[in-house]
Order: sequence, then structure tokens, then C-alpha cells
Amino acid sequence: MTVTVHDQSLVADLRAALAGDVIDRADHRYEQARRVWNGLIDRRPAVIARCATTADVVAAVAVARAHRPSVSIRGGGHQVAGSAVCEDGLVIDLSDMTSVTVDPAARTARVGPGARWADVNAATQRHGLVVPGGEVSETGVAGLTLGGGMGHLQRALGLSCDALRSVEIVTADGVLRTANRTEHAELFWALRGGGRGLGVVTAFEFELFPLGPEVAQSMVLYPYEDAAAVLAAWRDLVPRMPETVSPEFALWGIPPDPGFPAEMHGAPVVVVAGLYAGPAQEGLEVLAPLARLGTPLVDATTVTDYVTSQSGSDPLFPAGARYFFKSHFLESFDDDAAAAVLAAGAARPTPQSLVIVRTMGGAIARVGDDESAFAHRAARFNVSIDAGWTDPAIDDDAIGWARGAWDALTPFATGGVYVNFAGLDDDADRGAVFGTHAGRLDAIARTYDPDGILTAATARH
Repeated sequence: MTVTVHDQSLVADLRAALAGDVIDRADHRYEQARRVWNGLIDRRPAVIARCATTADVVAAVAVARAHRPSVSIRGGGHQVAGSAVCEDGLVIDLSDMTSVTVDPAARTARVGPGARWADVNAATQRHGLVVPGGEVSETGVAGLTLGGGMGHLQRALGLSCDALRSVEIVTADGVLRTANRTEHAELFWALRGGGRGLGVVTAFEFELFPLGPEVAQSMVLYPYEDAAAVLAAWRDLVPRMPETVSPEFALWGIPPDPGFPAEMHGAPVVVVAGLYAGPAQEGLEVLAPLARLGTPLVDATTVTDYVTSQSGSDPLFPAGARYFFKSHFLESFDDDAAAAVLAAGAARPTPQSLVIVRTMGGAIARVGDDESAFAHRAARFNVSIDAGWTDPAIDDDAIGWARGAWDALTPFATGGVYVNFAGLDDDADRGAVFGTHAGRLDAIARTYDPDGILTAATARH
């Protein structure tokens, strides 16, 4: 690939300004450095600025302002859409900035932009504290939080963005700002669910909540032929479960776990799951009905430690596999919506692909609609259609299945889309993602980036 004079000048200025690594196309580390978790994404940036400090971020933004390349921002962990890496531009890579500092007395944690939830969980659980994070511990803190942040604790403790107390961010003018409820309050509003184009976050401060180290969790597998009956029973049960549980229903394949006979690996199965946000022994009793929705193949309801609970699904989403996720929010989950979910599950293109229904409400809904940029607080359910595969030859079939299933569910949905599960970049319609908040977000972006230096960048790290 041709290296232009502009690219050479951009690289030279970055190397002069940064303490961290600057990786261009001639660097032997380039091929590895440009890869992201989603193997479907194959982009070749001109240069990757791997920042080591906040000062490096300030310097990288200054260079971007001078040279005006396309810019993407990369944090740590998963990034389904792939927009953490741009074609022929500058990647501001924060993946080395992984520090987590916990103040147990104040119940706060300061988290670097490259940290994964595994890093946060390990640090906070030493004190029996948690941040409401995601469901796979290899997920990046920054991307999940800036897009809202759904997870196992959401009905009890809210979204990840609801636990934010303050954010440090380098805006397009190269200024490091603190955004919270009293300083740059509009920017803080936008960062809680507004996703992209607002600047480069260099630190998050989260409120912590007491939970763990022991927790009760439920993972129950039912025969696939019982899917309709189990889903009907699950729908009846969900309204009766306390907010300390965020029950989930999924149509998936049996994982390649040594606990299952090899001949069962990949076989279709119904998965019902939940994590109790309270005392572990008490949680076993509360979770027990999840194993009474039919005759289970496996009832793995148990007491475990929180770190183990949050990392249990990590092997099911390996780096380098190919992924495409789409989602809908639903205000209700009637028989027709259930039928569409079952039809989508029956058509899954690979054992790794799944359809998952997550329950919302509770603490999510108690935050006012206009208190943050997250625009879907009234929804009671989220349905995500997650294609996962490894063979590039079936790219079109796998993506086509997800889009087709999403289309089939559209009549039952609110019209809203979760920014973190919105497909690839060209799938994310701003009106669907941000609803009535889109105009306010655009105005805030113009205030802090009037020249569009970072507008095309992603804050879904």
C-alpha cells in the first residue's frame, strides 16, 4: 500500500510528540496492532498512536487537529462494530491505559480508558464492591459505558453509565476537561449513553455498590424442543421476579465445555439465566423458579464468586471470530413477538449464533428520560440477534440471518436500537439509536468539536 507524504508527516509528528508507541505500516507490529476482536473487520489505518498517558492523548489530538486525518478511538476489549479502527487514518489507541484505582471508603473507582471489565472486577472485588458492568469480562469498560452499558445487574443497580460520577475527556481543541453534574454538565449528559464523536475519554470515575465476593447465579439449560413452552413460562415468571434479578432467555448452542459429551457440543439448547444482586444464600431461593420452567437438561444454579461469574462466558466469544449483532427494544413481549424470537432461533446459521432476550426496567427506568443521553429507559425488554461464526465464506449468510431476524421483529419493537448492538457502522441510524436526544447530542458535539476533528471517531471503544 502506498505511503503518502501526508502519512509520513503525520507519523513523524506523532513520534515527536508521544511517549507511547507509534506504529505505522512499515512496523513489524502493524498487522497485529490493527486487528480488533471482531475478525470480520479488516481495516488498514495509516498509523496507530498507542498512548501511554493522558499527555499522549492530548498530543495525539493536537496532531489530528493539525493534519486532519480520519480518526478512530480504540480502548480495550470487544468492539462489535469495528469502528475502533479506521481505513487510511489515525487510530488513537488507549488499550495500554488500563489502570484501576479503588477508594473503598468513598466507594468510587477511577478507571483507565483501556481497561476491561475483568480489570475492574478484580480490583473492586477485593473490597466486596462492584460497578454494574457487562456480561463478558473481556468487554471494554469505555465502549460499554459510553453506549449505556447493559448487564446482569441492570435492574438492581442500573446501567454502567448510571454509575458514572465524573469523566476526564480530551476534546477536539486538545483541552483536558472534567465533565460531571456541575462541570461541563451538558457534555456529561452526552457521555452517558451518547456513544461517539464527543472526545477522547482518559478516565472514568464510577460509584461502587456492595456485592460479593460470593453471589448466586443461575444458568439453566432446557431441551430445544421445549423452547416454546419454556419461553411462555419465562414470560409469565419475569413480572413476578424482584428487581434484584435481571432474567435472560436465549436460544443458543451447547458450548464446547468438557462438562458436556463431545457429541452434544453445538446442539441447539434453551438457556435461562440470572444473577442475584444480594446475599448469595438468599439468592438461591429467589433464582430457583428459573429451573422450574420445564424439565432442565442442566441446572447450574449455584453460589460462586463474582469474578468467576462475570468471566464464565468469555471463552464463548473468542477474539478473531466473526461477529454481527443487531438489537431491538420492546415495551411488551406478546405471543407474536415470542413467535418471532422462536423463528429467529430456529434459523440460526451456526451454533455460536444466538438470540437473547434481556429484561429491563427497575433501576434503569427510575432514571428520568432526559437525565442522560441513553434514550430507551421505558423499554421492558431488549432482544439481541447475535451472529457468530469463523468461516469467511458464510459472511453473507450469517449477516443476512441477523438482519432478517431483526426485520421480522421490527413490528413488535419500539423503533429504538442499542448503540452497542447496532450492527456495523452503516447500520446505526442515529434516530433509532438516540431518539429525541439526537438533536441535543448533535448540538453538544458542535460545541466541543465545531470543526469536526473527532466527529467521525468512535467513543464506543
